[in-house]
Amino acid sequence: MPLTSDLSITADKFKPEAISKATHDFNDQLIKIMEGGPKWYEVGAEKYRRMREAGETPLPAPVELEGGRNITLPSREQGRSIPCRVFEPASGKAKGVFYHIHGGGWVLQTERSQDPYLEYVADNCNLTIVSVGYRLAPEHPYPAPNEDCYDIGEYLIDNAEKDYGAPLLFLGGESAGGHLSAVTCFHLLRTRPQFAFRGLILNYGVFDLSNLLPQAYNFTKPLVLDLEIMTKFIEAYVPGKTVAEKRDPEISPFFANLTLMKLPPALFVVGTYDMLLDDSVVMATKWVMAGGEGVLRAYPGAPHGFTLFPPEVGTETVKDAMDDITVFINDRC
Repeated sequence: MPLTSDLSITADKFKPEAISKATHDFNDQLIKIMEGGPKWYEVGAEKYRRMREAGETPLPAPVELEGGRNITLPSREQGRSIPCRVFEPASGKAKGVFYHIHGGGWVLQTERSQDPYLEYVADNCNLTIVSVGYRLAPEHPYPAPNEDCYDIGEYLIDNAEKDYGAPLLFLGGESAGGHLSAVTCFHLLRTRPQFAFRGLILNYGVFDLSNLLPQAYNFTKPLVLDLEIMTKFIEAYVPGKTVAEKRDPEISPFFANLTLMKLPPALFVVGTYDMLLDDSVVMATKWVMAGGEGVLRAYPGAPHGFTLFPPEVGTETVKDAMDDITVFINDRC
């Protein structure tokens, strides 16, 4: 009898033939839309943010929904508050609070940039969503974004039931928000050791900022995110740091000793046409090796950021991922 591997992974979803024609067509259209558009580091971060809000970049301007409510919560610094955006479930009765951390390379986007996604999770999982507007690089490099995320996490652990009538249960984000969700989780495991998340939702996160993982170098499609853009994001977030310094687990959670932690269940969502594919695959593996429940879901041909596209625009991969996120959360409420 042949030996069986102690690590099991299904290769079918990673094969090119698994990608639907609709997803191929969507990716081709996305590449064309992005061609010739300005890069944030060419025009400057502040100007690019204004351009994105005005719909002057290749991707559409963020849609703000009426159901979202803007609030502020306290930071560690006296006199400075942190903006947040809140969605309540349509049912009117939340089972818990989902703490959301947005993506954008630590440089772009805000707590107001992904309203449709937040409203979907609120309504389909009966959760109150609190999305944090952490300070952005390059104006506020590390550790400022981390500190804001830590402060809101600690506040929600201590005050969610008083403020929202339900406890903090879930934490998650996309891309840089997936990264910040991981480091925030590890921070809260240290500072609030009696607290436990029901689950993390880590959508296409980046977990090794020291040198990136091989897929970042091998994936050459100009599809949403490439090596140059990712490198510029990291330089803005942790300017002047050496490779060794960027291996600090508060910068690269890939280097955290997961065996020393009581890890919550984690869902790793990633498309196979994402330069950060290896980050989710390897981090999910490390999660399981450390005794945690790590669920990896890969979506054939889906690009970076795909869950933030409307299902009618982003092909079946968006619906499949949102269904999986919903099942993961509802199974743990």
